[in-house]
Amino acid sequence: MASGKFVSYLRVSTDKQGRSGLGIEAQREAVASYLNGGRWTLVAEYVETESGRKSDRAKLAAALSHAKAIGAKLVFAKLDRLTRNVDLLRSLVASDVDLVFCDLPSVPPGPMGKFLLTQMAAVAELEAGLIGERTKKALAAAKARGVKLGNPNGARALRGKQTGNAEAVARIKQKAAQRAIDLQGLIDGFRRSGITSVRAITDELNRQGINAPRGGQWHPTAVARLLNRLPKAA
Repeated sequence: MASGKFVSYLRVSTDKQGRSGLGIEAQREAVASYLNGGRWTLVAEYVETESGRKSDRAKLAAALSHAKAIGAKLVFAKLDRLTRNVDLLRSLVASDVDLVFCDLPSVPPGPMGKFLLTQMAAVAELEAGLIGERTKKALAAAKARGVKLGNPNGARALRGKQTGNAEAVARIKQKAAQRAIDLQGLIDGFRRSGITSVRAITDELNRQGINAPRGGQWHPTAVARLLNRLPKAA
């Protein structure tokens, strides 16, 4: 029986399907059927029109960010509606979000669901591994011909660096940068919907119950720092 908070992700492959709703209603019904009963809340629904092979998916990134920010499970109507892209599978497995597949009700969210994705990625990665072996052989052959590989100053450049407090500061900055990356999909979604000012983004983060880095509500100053850490649009 379902319980807790959920964010759903629905995907169709063509613009025609997206406009007609073909496939979306069936996926939405699958999610509703899975969530039937129990104490649950469907916080948000993200619908995307994109190829299953593409990894650059704005709506999926936003759904993942949203689920992670509020501690919700990310629910998919069908496993084959997720992706056929190995890199995308790996990134989802590496996330801290519980993944739920309505067509696999016997597989619980959490480690088991991630184990399933890991196995799928491992099988698809076999060919990539074989390609990697061929690449290593090609590099070895180049080295044997006298070609210098890598940066000879790389290790030397790391010597003599200050540690201690500098490392602590670096860890804090890294954590803040990771938090910005986690929220980027959500912020991008706000901007696409016309929520662009610091004040408006602050209000929307608080409205959706997304905690600030130190807990509690967001303030414009913290949001401004968050936006400055996001990659600039090309």
